[in-house]
Amino acid sequence: MIRDTSAQDRLVEVKPNRKRRLMLIGAGVAAVAVLAFVLPQASRLFSADASVSASRLAFAAVERGLFVRDIAAEGKVVAAVSPTLYATSGGAVTLKVHAGDAVKKGQVLATIVSPELTNKLAQEQSAADAMEVDYLRAQIDARKKRGELQKAYDNAQIDQQGAERDLARYQKAFSQGAVPSMNVDKAKDELQKSKITTLHAKADLGTDSDSLNFDIKSKKLAHDRQVLLVEDLKRQVDDLNVKSPVDGQVGQLFIAERATVAKDAQLLSVIDLSALEVEMKVPESFARDLGIGMGGEITGNGNTWKGLVSAISPEVVNGEVAARLRFEGDTPKQLRQNQRLSVRILLDKRDNVLTVQRGSFVDESGGAYAYIVRDGIAEKHPIRVGASSIDKVEILDGLKEGDRIVISGTDSFKNAARVAISR
Repeated sequence: MIRDTSAQDRLVEVKPNRKRRLMLIGAGVAAVAVLAFVLPQASRLFSADASVSASRLAFAAVERGLFVRDIAAEGKVVAAVSPTLYATSGGAVTLKVHAGDAVKKGQVLATIVSPELTNKLAQEQSAADAMEVDYLRAQIDARKKRGELQKAYDNAQIDQQGAERDLARYQKAFSQGAVPSMNVDKAKDELQKSKITTLHAKADLGTDSDSLNFDIKSKKLAHDRQVLLVEDLKRQVDDLNVKSPVDGQVGQLFIAERATVAKDAQLLSVIDLSALEVEMKVPESFARDLGIGMGGEITGNGNTWKGLVSAISPEVVNGEVAARLRFEGDTPKQLRQNQRLSVRILLDKRDNVLTVQRGSFVDESGGAYAYIVRDGIAEKHPIRVGASSIDKVEILDGLKEGDRIVISGTDSFKNAARVAISR
């Protein structure tokens, strides 16, 4: 029989380990603290409709203060008056100036040789001279004819007076028995005939006089019409000398020297350097707030000048509207055509206005709502926005000073009411 080792076994007393107990207690307290922190966060996460990383978003706080609406853009110097001169008639052109030459108003810049136009002027001038002769002859003929009619009328009156005297003599002689009654009757007939002749002569004098006046007037009108035609041709011939309409500088030459051009062909342009303006492109969203006479600043060449909006195009091109500013006061002398300058137009300036940094949330929501961020959760709230500037937008309702909102990236929220923002 084999003996076991029970006789060799000995009971060992295990002493309690305080350090291990403290470690276990500390671990339990830490676990409880973590659960206390995580459980509310987890409950908020579970209550959200979606979760988006903060790195994909941009945030801004609502502030109250000065609100300035302005437009800043790059503009270019253009001439307020920059006429382009055209050929008024076809022909060979001789240029009298070169590009960049200073010119005065009325100075001849180019001449056009047009034999057809000059010949036509000579022909029409000759026709006008012939019509003037006809008009003068008609006046002489009318005076001659009027004299003949007047003579006939005067003779008729003399004949009538003679007939009246004859009748009186015959009547007196008949009363004394010196002549028969038939002589008296004959004298009465002669008087009646002379009266009729006088009436007709008087009527002819009036009627033919009117006819003569009409004939003279007709020839005068024809001559006047021809004179107007000649004057117009003279103007066209004079326009063959192309003159500068303003004081300024020759801009671009569109033709070569001694070139033959057609009617209405471009010849050259003249720039009026005394009336320069600055042209700029304004986004369509700001154009509706622009108005003629608004003040602005023009910066360039180390200088700043005051300007006024002088023109706004009624047409939108590629989402932009062209506007022009004229210099307030004298035009700077050192500027050149097409030179680039910086332009700033002040639209509005107000104090104590609730604003937030402008972001894509305005376009994405149409300014109808915004996401307010609290404790890592972005909640959708209705808002009402007002005017907007380049970097700020006015808040009229729905937000208060200090609110922190998501200004860009809300397109990833999918229109959710609550979105958890993860780090």
